[in-house]
Amino acid sequence: MILKKYNKEYANKILKWANEKEAFYKWTAGILGDYPINEEKFNKVDSIIALTAYEDKNLIGFFTFRYPNKTINELRMGFIIVDPKYRGKGYGKKMIVEGLNYAKKVLHAKKVSLAVFENNIPAYYCYKSAGFVDINIEKIEKYKLDGKELRCRNLEVTL
Repeated sequence: MILKKYNKEYANKILKWANEKEAFYKWTAGILGDYPINEEKFNKVDSIIALTAYEDKNLIGFFTFRYPNKTINELRMGFIIVDPKYRGKGYGKKMIVEGLNYAKKVLHAKKVSLAVFENNIPAYYCYKSAGFVDINIEKIEKYKLDGKELRCRNLEVTL
């Protein structure tokens, strides 16, 4: 697996991976806007560290890093998604591990954190298998989707 800087020409393809409202909100928490979003809105991710994952020259995944604090030692991973035809086959874990290697070797981070919705069990276990551990924070992130409250679990890994 190789990682490459995000290329805007793949926006439409990546957006199709979360082409239902619930899947879209599990992926973005609505941070990019209301479902559905267009390529222009999605391409705002280019203002942070946006990466794509390739396996055998096939685009299989996407994620971002951002600096949540003023320090360069800590990164926040987000907008993590794998092409549905590659899910459940270990590619998500592989992508996360490659992302963590990138964070350590290229971005010189010491810690990476992320949040995942409590009802996104496959993603939660993917992150755990890649080395993330649960952390407790004072304020739990909560989002609304069709009148239902979605709560987040926070995880981190020390590099």
